[in-house]
Amino acid sequence: MFSTIRKTVLTLALVASVCVAGQASAETLINGAGATFPYPLYSKWFSEYAKIDTSVKFNYQSIGSGGGIKQITAGTVDFGASDKFLSDAELKAAPGKLLHIPTVMGAVVVTYNLPGVHKGLKLRSSDVADIFLGKITKWNDKRIADDNPGVKLPNESIIVVHRSDGSGTTSIFTDYLSSVNQEWHGKVGKGASVNWPIGLGGKGNEGVAGQIKNTKNSIGYVELAYAFENKLPYATLMNKNGKFVEPSIKTTSAAAAGAVKHMPADYRVSLVNQPGDDAYPIVGFTWLVVYEHQKNAVKGKKLVEFLNWELHKGQRMAPEMLYAPLPAAVAKMVEKTIKTIKY
Repeated sequence: MFSTIRKTVLTLALVASVCVAGQASAETLINGAGATFPYPLYSKWFSEYAKIDTSVKFNYQSIGSGGGIKQITAGTVDFGASDKFLSDAELKAAPGKLLHIPTVMGAVVVTYNLPGVHKGLKLRSSDVADIFLGKITKWNDKRIADDNPGVKLPNESIIVVHRSDGSGTTSIFTDYLSSVNQEWHGKVGKGASVNWPIGLGGKGNEGVAGQIKNTKNSIGYVELAYAFENKLPYATLMNKNGKFVEPSIKTTSAAAAGAVKHMPADYRVSLVNQPGDDAYPIVGFTWLVVYEHQKNAVKGKKLVEFLNWELHKGQRMAPEMLYAPLPAAVAKMVEKTIKTIKY
């Protein structure tokens, strides 16, 4: 009898120890939502990081910056992601202090589907604004033709495609249009959502890219990685110095060169239409938005560990995904900011 009881006790102890071990090795799920702009890179980061720390798993919903800001404010996610920095009013509406953590920089490209013109279309900033205002309506308009000698531009109507959801990509693009065109600045303005004068809507960078890919004679704006992934051509744009510049890692970094010298402590800065011969004119930071005081100590610790990893090792993956790494001076600042997160 005692032998049977002993065996039973040992069996129960073994089951208990297995359960405890199972709980100890259970995954910590960190939920995030927001920007589609950095989604290709974030997907790569989360996948690679899961191999390094098998105890944590990231669930990221690519729903647009507007959705990310709403969810982090409501506390329904552990981090938000946005290509639009939060306004003073948005920060005040949050139940705690929110921090902007810059991750990388990216270029927003003007992409198009123009039969016979597979690359190299040149556009002035004023012409981009007039296309989206509905003032330039034909592809063979003299203003476009004059900058593209030898290019056979069709006598076809331009079909404009824009984002339908609250979007950081839209915020960057409309910030650019507002900075280069007074009429746009006065009539439409900038923001994650605006009242578009004309055009078709697409949800997410994916939706806009898909619309353009399937619509001849269309034009729109997406993050560079989405144009590349969908094999869509993109325009060479005239910058503030009057130079036609292609989007690239080099020209994205050049756009940040001047701005980072006067980087505010909260990183809320615009990188559009910066001076410099090599500066591409539509560039922006993308941020992870997190609470300074983490409610869940386990999640907070794991999130901080990930932020330190992406700031150092993760940056090396950015160029192959067509994003520009943070400038060294900004990375040093961010390192200090991450240390202020409490859990």
